[in-house]
Amino acid sequence: MRDSFNQFKAKARSLRKDIKALYLAYKRPDVPWYAKLFAIFVVSYALSPVDLIPDFVPILGYLDDLVLIPLGITLAIKMIPSNVMQECRLQAEDAFINGKPKSWVSGIVIVLIWVVVIGLIIFYTIF
Repeated sequence: MRDSFNQFKAKARSLRKDIKALYLAYKRPDVPWYAKLFAIFVVSYALSPVDLIPDFVPILGYLDDLVLIPLGITLAIKMIPSNVMQECRLQAEDAFINGKPKSWVSGIVIVLIWVVVIGLIIFYTIF
């Protein structure tokens, strides 16, 4: 049991490091445009202070943290050339000594999505 928990912690650390590496990779000119676009999306969502599905929603609240983000990271890494990703992983160790950046823009976008959804629900309920 303890061994599997240690493996889980190691994987979580690896994902945090990969997010930082993806953040650096999408700025590089030798990364294909589609990989940059997907990496920007994944990094923005992972660093967003607001979740698309709030954590207080039973079961679904943690679904994005446990499934969607790791899946997005994995797909983004597969789109980026391996040599570029290796370089970015090495740079990520030193680049974010003071912590990770927060993506407030993506947080605002997620809040706007919720406002539109709630507005549509209210509109169709009343009319």
